[in-house]
Amino acid sequence: MILSNLEIQKAIDDGRIIIKPEPLPRKLTPELPDTSCPYNTTSVDLKLHSEIAVPKAGKYAIDMIQPGGISEQIIKNSTPLTISAEQPFKLVPNKFIIAWTFEEITLCTNKGPPYLAARIEGKSSNARCGILIHFTAPTVHAGWNGRLTLEMINLSPTAFLLTPGMFIAQLILEEVKGEIESMPSQFQNQINPAGSTAKPS
Repeated sequence: MILSNLEIQKAIDDGRIIIKPEPLPRKLTPELPDTSCPYNTTSVDLKLHSEIAVPKAGKYAIDMIQPGGISEQIIKNSTPLTISAEQPFKLVPNKFIIAWTFEEITLCTNKGPPYLAARIEGKSSNARCGILIHFTAPTVHAGWNGRLTLEMINLSPTAFLLTPGMFIAQLILEEVKGEIESMPSQFQNQINPAGSTAKPS
């Protein structure tokens, strides 16, 4: 069952999902532009973080069965960049980058069933410009904690500017039927868009 905007807000108030910082405002008001409210009827919009990773061209090949995990290979073969309003990133045609959301998402499992899972999807305004925001792996499993990675590519014939803080994706929340057994993601608690995780202290 997909949650409505009011049910998403109730889940935030109940602590079943934590979004930091909380998306605001919750409602449109006459003095605000129509694009200022992050809530649609069945989703909540998320913003773009300032950190991105730009994969390098080269003769190397990604090896999914190599020890150490995929993150190490991506970090080794990518250039980290920090973008700003003054220096946005120009995503040129056919260019692929890895970004992530400004918001941190926690799908809590300490409140008991029904648990929440989510799907992160692109926005139609970006899609109409030829921009794929997130593809092939939209599922955010119950128990997830951290920012959400965005695999982005420009399929249009012209460049597209990426500015931190712009609405970049939408999160759709769904209820999970039944109990769950914890299966932490390899990217849980990632500390950069490429997916490396914090070392245990």
